[in-house]
Amino acid sequence: MSRAFDPTLYLVTDTALCRPRPVADVVRAAVAGGVTTVQVRDKTAARRELLALTRAVQDALAGRPDVALWVNDAVDVALLAGADGVHLGQDDLPPAEVRALLGPDRLLGFSVSSVAELDVARALPPGTVDLVGIGPVWSTPTKPDAGTALGPDGVRALADEARAAGFTTVAIGGIDADRAGEVAATGVDGVCVVSAICTAEDPQRAARRLDESIGAAR
Repeated sequence: MSRAFDPTLYLVTDTALCRPRPVADVVRAAVAGGVTTVQVRDKTAARRELLALTRAVQDALAGRPDVALWVNDAVDVALLAGADGVHLGQDDLPPAEVRALLGPDRLLGFSVSSVAELDVARALPPGTVDLVGIGPVWSTPTKPDAGTALGPDGVRALADEARAAGFTTVAIGGIDADRAGEVAATGVDGVCVVSAICTAEDPQRAARRLDESIGAAR
């Protein structure tokens, strides 16, 4: 049984967008503003650097066991750091094999952008995947290869199917405080952001605005 977590406001870190501030400082402020779960993502970092980054973020989350920490893709880093979970894309390691490495207690997320990709998750043994990240809602420069924008209606349709299969759902892609409420209204369990917090002059205030928008929509 994977650990419980709150997906309401899900931050994916971006080292370049956080600069010149350390990622851990941005995370600390964002959690103070309402972020409920954090994924460490840095596609350009060497494994040793990613491990150091993950541990720095862990230190920033000290005293907040309610905030789950995920690592993007790097199962080895997640295990070494003792992170709460791993998030995989469609082209990353096979979810069933990653689950075997993680064991039953850690979280496993999986990105989907279509019914066919959701079918991959649905075909896995029950309990393999805990969360599906649906997107992109809108196109975003943060991940230009993410595929065709789904829009809120496309997110709603995929989220309905994913929840029926027992998955927790979050939506990602082009979401800011002005759009967060519209995304939350699709029925997803959480709203996932990158640049809306990582580029913000005041990450705590940015997180608070996002949280307020999500709460108002619900």
